Amino acid sequence: MKTSSCKQKGRVLQQWTCAEISKITGYSWGHDEPIESRGMGQNGVDVRMESAVQKLFPFSVECKNCESWSVHSWIEQSKANQKEGTDWLIVAKRNRGKPVVVIDAEVFFALMEKVIGK
Repeated sequence: MKTSSCKQKGRVLQQWTCAEISKITGYSWGHDEPIESRGMGQNGVDVRMESAVQKLFPFSVECKNCESWSVHSWIEQSKANQKEGTDWLIVAKRNRGKPVVVIDAEVFFALMEKVIGK
């Protein structure tokens, strides 16, 4: 597969993720908007969010759209790019599959406690 095709797949997943965060938070996404997909090859998280959005969605997001999964290396990359005051989160997808989210188990169970109300 060409490098440009791989980057396009990643870009589509990043944009889908931005749209989903926009639905949850009510903030718009796109170029120069509060939620923005970072350009391919740039350092940092894949989804850039302004501080107001980050308060509602406190995650540093990495997106991976590939057939060969290396979850542990993705986690290390996510931790390296993690912004202060946020938890890391990975959105991963394979061809013709649905996206899945990977987060730290302790963070997941703390979220579930909030949802349940304990």
